[in-house]
Amino acid sequence: MSTISVPIPHNLETFINEMIARGAAPNKAEVVRQALVRYAEDQAVEEVMRSMREVEEGKILTGDLDELAARMP
Repeated sequence: MSTISVPIPHNLETFINEMIARGAAPNKAEVVRQALVRYAEDQAVEEVMRSMREVEEGKILTGDLDELAARMP
């Protein structure tokens, strides 16, 4: 595991300290780790939602790959 140092504004430091005080995490590093995991999950969900919108909008190709390739310029 590596360590990084990132400057954060006072309001985020206050939020982190509040999360620790509420028992959401044992320390600052764990609050940040949890936030990054949540962010990664949110990004994955957004990617799925984007893909679903593209399917609904007909922006994807479906069918036999050889047939599709033959139609490409």
